[in-house]
Amino acid sequence: MNWIDTHAHLFLTEFDADRDAVLARASQAGVQYVLLPNIDTQSLEPLYACEQAYPQICKSMMGLHPCSVSANVNQQLRTIEQQLDQHYFVGVGEIGLDFYWDTTYREQQLKAFRTQLQWAGELHLPVSIHSRSAIDACIQEVKALQRGQLQGVFHCFTGNVSQALQIIDLGFLLGIGGVVTFKNSTLPRVIQQIPPEYIVLETDAPYLSPVPHRGKRNESSYIPLIGQALANIWQKDMEEIAQITTANAFRVFTALNH
Repeated sequence: MNWIDTHAHLFLTEFDADRDAVLARASQAGVQYVLLPNIDTQSLEPLYACEQAYPQICKSMMGLHPCSVSANVNQQLRTIEQQLDQHYFVGVGEIGLDFYWDTTYREQQLKAFRTQLQWAGELHLPVSIHSRSAIDACIQEVKALQRGQLQGVFHCFTGNVSQALQIIDLGFLLGIGGVVTFKNSTLPRVIQQIPPEYIVLETDAPYLSPVPHRGKRNESSYIPLIGQALANIWQKDMEEIAQITTANAFRVFTALNH
């Protein structure tokens, strides 16, 4: 079985001590590719180092994470734009809105999100959207800019059926991770009503480990645990889940086909 982890931060310091082993375990688990979304200007160097060390499996995205947006957003965006001009990426990410922790820079977040969505459209690259406590706002922003050229994934989707269907109508997929395995999660009931053709898998490593590893560091080799949870929800064979979700990832992240 082949899998794709469409969202993991394996370049972070949490993996410095055993990154070789983490990626070896991912390969052994059938993970064909791990997509690495950038966070901010400080993460550029470790991001590039990780991709260069493991070019067969690790593929980078470029973006400014909403939680990293500051008052100096214009300079931050200039740096991200320079990277997009100078390097090849499989997508634009991680971008979006986060109104969970702090809304001090709400307007700057909106500016960064809109700007990066426009770049993605111009570059014909898919986007990885972060939407914590901001799913409706992210849907609204994508809808306002969608001219048929935008596509991508609403990463770590934990919304309701109505939001899921709106996202699908916009031409986007839902990124499903470890939350679907949590005991009190409402996500299984939502996923039950969504066709598998609109789902991709992700870990968001080192965060949001699936059961039975909840509370510990997440890693890409846990992708099959998420796949098994979806197989149980849809009453399908795990092999079929692997095939469908991997095909979905190839469909949206077209650079992986080359």
